[in-house]
Amino acid sequence: MADPRPVRPTRTLTVTRTERIAPSMVRVVLTGSDLDELPALTFTDRYVKLRFGEVARTYTIRSLDMSARELAIDFVIHGDEGLAGPWAAAAQPGDTLGFVGPGGAWAPSPTADVHLLVGDESALPAIAAALEALASTRDDARVEVYLEVASAAEQQALPLTSATTVRWIHRGPGDGYGEALTRAVVDAELPDGTVEAFVHGNADMVKPLRRHLFNMLNIPRENVSISGYWRTGMNEDGWQSSKREFNARMEAEQDVRA
Repeated sequence: MADPRPVRPTRTLTVTRTERIAPSMVRVVLTGSDLDELPALTFTDRYVKLRFGEVARTYTIRSLDMSARELAIDFVIHGDEGLAGPWAAAAQPGDTLGFVGPGGAWAPSPTADVHLLVGDESALPAIAAALEALASTRDDARVEVYLEVASAAEQQALPLTSATTVRWIHRGPGDGYGEALTRAVVDAELPDGTVEAFVHGNADMVKPLRRHLFNMLNIPRENVSISGYWRTGMNEDGWQSSKREFNARMEAEQDVRA
């Protein structure tokens, strides 16, 4: 039987410039006439699948300026490790990159009393985009942000509302990705009101935080966007092939504890 899903075209963009926005993060700004074919992006957690030869990797769109015809993507760099990071670290104006998309499924609600935004470096671009949207549409929005990075040197300037609190969490020497962040969120007290939560990053932090949000804080599931962008010890292909089973197992454990 033929695959009923539509085949999305691979588009091509050209690097215009790069910027080292933190010791381990590079912003690559791309342009090209193919951007004219993209729909308006209403989500802040929006992504494209970048093509490195025959290999695809999913990355969040940090910003899209249709008038300037520029799309920016922030890449986490781990030395020579991986595929996309080394490409971004070495990218030069004129380099080309194929992509498929965009996709997306979340943006901050204008009616929530409190926005809880939680993530590690992989979620930082989506959280920054959400903050930017809130600052431009609801400057009085109450926002509680928890971001885990390796050290103070990795912190970035972020767009803020007049009622945003940002807590930078630094990984300790013995901490795995997301462990210090999980402790900080679990130990915190949230302000009163309707809470909307966006929690993304390492899958190993998603499991305990999911339990905390639903079972301890009793936040309705429809008010929560929570998912693992990646998992320690797995490349994207391995994580994506096991993600459905991982999520189903979390759902089953959640139902048992509810």
